[in-house]
Amino acid sequence: MATETQTASPQGVREQTATEVPHHPPSHLKSYFVSSEQQFDAAKLGMWIFLITEILLFSGMFVAYTVYRAQHAHAFAEASHTLNWVMGGGNTLVLLASSLTVALSIHYAQKNQQRKAAWSLVVTTGLALVFMVVKYFEWTAKFEHGVFPGEAFNPHGSHYEHLNALPYARQFFSIYYVMTGIHALHVLIGVGLIA
Repeated sequence: MATETQTASPQGVREQTATEVPHHPPSHLKSYFVSSEQQFDAAKLGMWIFLITEILLFSGMFVAYTVYRAQHAHAFAEASHTLNWVMGGGNTLVLLASSLTVALSIHYAQKNQQRKAAWSLVVTTGLALVFMVVKYFEWTAKFEHGVFPGEAFNPHGSHYEHLNALPYARQFFSIYYVMTGIHALHVLIGVGLIA
């Protein structure tokens, strides 16, 4: 015989039998959220805020680069000619491919194809490591010839020596290192989050 108890509800008091299972929230639901929908909406809002801050950060850097390039066109053009376009172009393709593999991992996770989702993330991590290795070789080639940011800027070697005569080449490389360094930091953080 089932026992009956009185349980309070927003609509008043209702009868509950002993055979009813008490309601427990889903295991993924954090204690400070009322529902899964509220938690999802908060996560979505957080992601949009993060993306907006990223756009603002990189927009500011691109504006700084554009203003300096407009004011010192010759120095910035000469300094940019010393960059290795093959490495830069290759890294751009690597980043585009890693964006695709992350999107595929989300697609597979939504389709409950966990194995494919995991492999997509493994490929993404591999591409991130390729990006970092290319960035390492790109930067060390400059460091070996004194092409540092800021006051340490002292270019030497046949490929870089002419930069000494350009007063704003230092600013070009300062912006270059900040932009590519922040990008590399984002890649490392992404690898950490995936792992």
